[in-house]
Amino acid sequence: MNAPPAQGELARQHLIDPEICIRCNTCQEMCPIDAITHDSRNYVIRFEVCNWCNACIGPCPTGAIDSLRNVRTEKPYTLEEQFAWDVLPEFSDLDKLAAGNAVTEVPSEVKRITEVATAGQGGPALAPRSAAHPYVNLYGPGNPVTATVSGNHRLTADDASSDIHHLVLDFGAIPFPVLEGQSIGIIPPGVDANGKPHLLRMYSVASPREGERPGYNNLALTVKRVDQDHEGKPARGVCSNYLCDLTKGDPVQVTGPYGATYLMPNHPGASIMMICTGTGSAPMRAMTERRRRRMSLNEGGELVLFFGARSPGELPYFGPLQKLPADFIDINFAFSRMPGEPKQYVQDLIRAKGDKVFQMLQDENCFIYVCGLKGMEAGVLEAFRDICRAHGADWETLRPELLGKARFHVETY
Repeated sequence: MNAPPAQGELARQHLIDPEICIRCNTCQEMCPIDAITHDSRNYVIRFEVCNWCNACIGPCPTGAIDSLRNVRTEKPYTLEEQFAWDVLPEFSDLDKLAAGNAVTEVPSEVKRITEVATAGQGGPALAPRSAAHPYVNLYGPGNPVTATVSGNHRLTADDASSDIHHLVLDFGAIPFPVLEGQSIGIIPPGVDANGKPHLLRMYSVASPREGERPGYNNLALTVKRVDQDHEGKPARGVCSNYLCDLTKGDPVQVTGPYGATYLMPNHPGASIMMICTGTGSAPMRAMTERRRRRMSLNEGGELVLFFGARSPGELPYFGPLQKLPADFIDINFAFSRMPGEPKQYVQDLIRAKGDKVFQMLQDENCFIYVCGLKGMEAGVLEAFRDICRAHGADWETLRPELLGKARFHVETY
C-alpha cells in the first residue's frame, strides 16, 4: 500500500466527484481503513487516512471515486469543504499548486504535432460528454518531472523488422495523473546538430488511469525504435532509440500530460470502435485495460478493435489480446506481409464488417478512435465513405455530425 504521495509540499488528494456520485455507499464499504465517510449530502475522503490502496475504485459504479486534485500537504481540502461541494474544485486550483507554479503553456512543438495528428478528424474535436476531467499541461520543458524506468521489454518478435518496446515509468511521489487517450512528452538528453537541447517527443499513454500497476504512481508507453525514415532510408530516431535503450532505474525527463479530447467515454453502455496500427495501439490498450479491469461491473457497451501489422510477430500485445474473451472484445487482425497470403489492411477488415461498422457509426453511444501511421488514415476514411454509400448514407455529411457529438477522434503520425 502506498501513502498519499507527495513531493515536498505537493500531494495528490483522493476525492469523490459529487456530480456523478449516486451515494450507493459502495466505496465506504470497500475501504479497508475507514478513510471514507459521509453525511446526508456527500461522500468524502479523509486525506490523513487515505493511503491510496485503491480498493474503492474498481467497485464504484459511476467512477465518481476515481478523482483527485493536487494540494499542498499542509492544506488539503477539509471534510467540511468536501461536504459542502456540489462539484469538484476547478482545475485552476490544481494549476496554481502543481509543482509550485502556474500551469505551463502548451509547448509549440506539442501544438504542431497535435495539429498534424488530428488533421484527419475534419476539425477540432470535443471530449465525450462522460469522459473524466483531464489534467493537462502540468509540467513543461521548463519544469519537467523526473520519472524512473521500472520496466522495459521488447514486445515484438526477435526476428521482426519492428523493434517495439513496452516501457513503464514510475513517478514516485510526484503527482502525474493521466487518462486513457492522453499523451506525455519525453525530453531526450543531449543537444541537436545546432547545439540546442532536443525538442520533446510525444507518446500516447498505454496504461489506464490507475496505472500500469494499480496502486502505484506509474504509466506505460509503447515505443518503436526508429532506424529509418518514411522513405526507407537509414535515420536514427533520437528519442525512440533513447527510450528503447533505457534500463531499470534510469531517469527520464517527462512533460505533460497533454490532450483533453481524445478521451474514452465513461458512461455505462458506451461502445468503442478502435482502429490502429503498430504503436497506435497504445491508447487502445489503455482503453481496453480500463474496461477489462472493470469487467465485473457489467457496464455493457461493445468493444471492437481493428488492428494492423505486417505479421503477428510485429504486432504489439498480440499474445495478451488473444487471451481476452470474445464476448468482451471483437478483435480483427489485419496482416499485410504473411507468406503465401494476400496483403490485408485495417480498411479491408472494416469493409468486411460493413454492416456492423455502419450500425456503430449510427449508434449515438458509439465512439470511434483512430491511431497509427499517417498512411492508414486515407484508407480508413475511404472505407467509412464506401460503407456509408452502400447503406444509403453520406460520410461527408456524417463525419461533422460525429465530430460535433465527440464521437470521432483521429490521431495519426
